[in-house]
Order: sequence, then C-alpha cells, then structure tokens
Amino acid sequence: MKKSRRNIEHAPGAHMKTSREGGSLVLSLGGRLDAVSTAALWDDALDAVRTGSARDVVADCSGLEYLDGAGVALLIKLRQEVEDALGGSLKVENLREELRQVLGMAWGCAPPSWARTAGERRMGMAEQVGHFAEDAFYEFKRMVTFVGESVAIIFYCLHSPRCIRWKDVWLSLIAVGVQSLSIIMLIGFLMGLIMSFQTAISLQRFGAEIFVPNMLGLVMFREMGPLVTAILLAARSGSAFAAEIGTMKVNEEVDALVTMGLSPMRFLVAPKVLAALFAVPLMTMFFNFASLAGGALVMLSMDYPLVTFTSRVFRLLGYMDFAGGLFKACVFSLLVAGVGCLRGLETRTGASAVGVSTTSAVVSGIIAIAIADGLFALVFYYLGI
Repeated sequence: MKKSRRNIEHAPGAHMKTSREGGSLVLSLGGRLDAVSTAALWDDALDAVRTGSARDVVADCSGLEYLDGAGVALLIKLRQEVEDALGGSLKVENLREELRQVLGMAWGCAPPSWARTAGERRMGMAEQVGHFAEDAFYEFKRMVTFVGESVAIIFYCLHSPRCIRWKDVWLSLIAVGVQSLSIIMLIGFLMGLIMSFQTAISLQRFGAEIFVPNMLGLVMFREMGPLVTAILLAARSGSAFAAEIGTMKVNEEVDALVTMGLSPMRFLVAPKVLAALFAVPLMTMFFNFASLAGGALVMLSMDYPLVTFTSRVFRLLGYMDFAGGLFKACVFSLLVAGVGCLRGLETRTGASAVGVSTTSAVVSGIIAIAIADGLFALVFYYLGI
C-alpha cells in the first residue's frame, strides 16, 4: 500500500515527496539538485528521514534532472543519517546513468567528521586578536616587501633601459594619466571651491576671509593634493592593475610567462609602476591648480581681484612645500601601483577571484596611503618642513 504523506516544492528548482511503501520510507526527488536548491531542501530532507521512523529508506531519483556536488553531498548525508542514527540503509534507485557516474565519484567516500578532537580548543578573544594582529603584520610586511622589490626592479630597468617594454609603459601612462585627467581636475576644482567657500563663510565673521588663499595653497600643495590624487589613483588605476593581472593569473598566462623564463615583475609590474611614477606627480599638479581655480572663483565672487588671490596663495608657499608634496605623490604612486599589481598576482582561481583581488587592491592601497601619510606628517614635523 502506497500513501503520500508530504510534498515539498518550495525549493527553487527541486521538489521532494515522501511516501510509505511496505516498511520503507520513499523519498521521491525531482528537479535540479544544485547548490541553491539543495540548500533549500537540506533540512526538510533530513527531517523527513529523522521523523519517518523507518530503518530502510529509498531515494527515488526518477524525476531528477540535474545533480552536482551539492546534491551528492545531500545523498551522502542522508545515507549517514540512516545508517548511524537509525541503523538502517539507504538505496538510491532510478538514477540516470550520467548522474549515477557523478554520484559514483564520491559515493564510496566517508563524509568528513566535524567532531572536535581532544587537541582542539576554542580560542579566546585575546588569542583571536593576537592571531589577527599577526596576520595583519605579515600582510603588511608582504606588501612592503613587494613594493621594495618593485622599486629594485625599476632601478634595474632604469640602469638597463632596453629591458623595459616602453610600449606597455606608454599604454599604461595613457590609462593612468590621460584618461584620469578630467576626473582629477573636476574633483580638484570642486574641492577648492567647497573648501574656500566654507572657510570664507567662517572667517567672514572676523573679517579675515582674505586669508582663504593662504590656507588653500598650503593645504592643497602640502597635503590634500597628493593624498586625494593617490586615493583616486587607487580607486581607478590600482583596481585596473589588479583586474588585468588577476585575469591573466586566472587564465594561467602568468604561469606561461614563468614557464618561458620571463619575469612577471619585469614583464608586467615594472611598466605599470613606472607609468604611475611618471603620471601621478603631474596629476597632482593639475589637481592643485584646479583647486586654486575653484578658490579663485569664490574670492572673485567676494569682489577680491585675481591678483590679490594669486599673490596671497604663493606668499606663504615655500619651495619645500611644493617639493614635499611631489615627493609624497611619488611614494603614494609606488604604493598604489605596487599593491595593485601584488593583489593581481595573488589572485586565486574561481569566478569571483578577480573581483576579490580588485576590492582588496583598493582597500589595501588606501590603507597603505593613510599609513604612509601619517609617517610623512611625523617626519616632516621633526625635520621642520
């Protein structure tokens, strides 16, 4: 006598029916047992076996259209549940030949044991913080090592210019500099406009809005120009470097270069780092002058002549302010380009690997810029710059 007890069809792409046939519990599986539908069906299938009070279970797979590793894992888990908890057996019936071959690749394997062994123990919060700090330290050390290796390979290439693929440098220079110039100048103009406007409103109460150009020149040339330009470079070009090299890593093109005896550092990394090193100081200068244009517009709207604005901008701006900002821009460009290339070379396999590397390149690049900027602030303070 066959009696239907329950139909479960809420799983996307899969459905299950439970019934009794003699003394056995029959699970009629149908549809697609892929990762999504198996996850939705998992608990219902196990509950049906646990509450079925039948030692023998039959998995009727006549309606099964697709089966992958997730579906195989479900069948193995059902078998384990029936054998260990109920002392019975699970039979898989009416499975198509191609799906039976998929199941056969893992059916003879025992499921992994997730029980905690005697040697394992749960880590406390302090120990977890310690492990996190250790991982962060070694990650930072690897980034600094890679950036140092990039600088060394650049000096080697500059000593032997014929080693450099100048065509790649030129293409990267166009991507980093020329194609980013419009957004750099737009952001610079808007930042200069907003900072001057907000500062002028505050200083107007004391009749001191004439000092706005002095503030704008010092802030932009010493700090904001290199910092904002480097952050924009990390978001646009650092991520592009990671995506390009990461895609080559996934397609095993980097392994092919190594097999042919070509150094990925010299072949892929050096042109990109050189292009960033050439482009970022120029982009910083464009950013600074675009911000001054925004500040000049605010001061002109307050009836201050342009000659007054320009004379006050450069009155307090010394040579070291100008040179220090450009030096910071060069260091930031090495960090951003080096970290982007490192994340690309560290790309693993999988559909989301390139996206993970791209995101990591942006986040790591901005963190490296912030740390370097803090160190520059300390060094410049003690040197009196």
